[in-house]
Amino acid sequence: MIRLAISIGDPAGIGPEVVLKALADPAVAALRPVLVGSRSILSRTYAQLQPRSSQPIADPAKLRILDIPIDPLLERSIHWGVENAAAGATSFTWLDAALAATTAGRFAGVVTAPISKAAWHSAGHAFPGQTEVCAERAGVDRFGMAFVGRSPQTGWKLCALLATTHIPLHQVPVVLTPELLDHKLDLLITMLDRDLGITHPTIAIAGLNPHSGEGGQLGTEERDWLIPWLAQARDRYPNATLRGPIPPDTMWVTAGQAWFGPTMPAGLPDAYLALYHDQGLIPVKLMAFDRAVNTTIGLPFVRTSPDHGTAFDIAGQGLANPASMIEAIHWAIELTETRNQWRDRVVATYRE
Repeated sequence: MIRLAISIGDPAGIGPEVVLKALADPAVAALRPVLVGSRSILSRTYAQLQPRSSQPIADPAKLRILDIPIDPLLERSIHWGVENAAAGATSFTWLDAALAATTAGRFAGVVTAPISKAAWHSAGHAFPGQTEVCAERAGVDRFGMAFVGRSPQTGWKLCALLATTHIPLHQVPVVLTPELLDHKLDLLITMLDRDLGITHPTIAIAGLNPHSGEGGQLGTEERDWLIPWLAQARDRYPNATLRGPIPPDTMWVTAGQAWFGPTMPAGLPDAYLALYHDQGLIPVKLMAFDRAVNTTIGLPFVRTSPDHGTAFDIAGQGLANPASMIEAIHWAIELTETRNQWRDRVVATYRE
């Protein structure tokens, strides 16, 4: 059985709630993941939400927990829906403990419940997000933010990578370079092979400007460097089919058709490379808000996370939907299993 850790996220948000609701699902409970957090917080969540929860919720007394207690004074400062330094410090400690155990070999992968970046910063942890903490603790500097999801209508698998993530829009054309896209494309091709078992992928790559610049009339980045970069990338990766730069407003049309059905378009890409945050995540969340899963690629272990935030506005009300957390757990198992098969193939190749 694959050993999986789940850090329970910001205790003032919906993290502990969606984790306990996910573990009420028999298929998730059968995986026997270990929750990393405070037993007292989980017990309090269960006691207060179980009578009014909109869905079944697991009893922490029956779960496997790596208990990371918090100071009682600190715990009394944590209240549902209140973003503060106490909750930020607590969620950071739990994530750190989960990563330490994972990098030490105790777990094969980690699922992270949502945290508040502002609460982290108030607590003195100046990371942009959990992705960067995972990378630092793993000792890697080449990593990326990808999203995967499986359509409940058709079974089609969506995979999208963001070339840039949490930066202001006006910085995107400055940050985007051929070197950055080299790095991201290499990560994506490796991930498709190692974690999804796709050895000859087709990848759709977005343009930056409307209509992909329309020959320089609506922006020159495509003409000046993106199209020449793609030509070189096709030479470097002969086993991959690279399509692009595709106008961003049409790149996702067949993905939407594949997600919602009922017919499946021909010639679908295996993955999509979006050049900035909203170019990728608006279509992903429109298609798959409760199904998409964030996965950090480039790590020596699998990390997934639900594709939603702390939802402070509904925290403590029993209303949170665990669907994305359930998907994150199942995807962590699936990606780890595929990665293990990849390792077996590599070992077998070296032995021949």
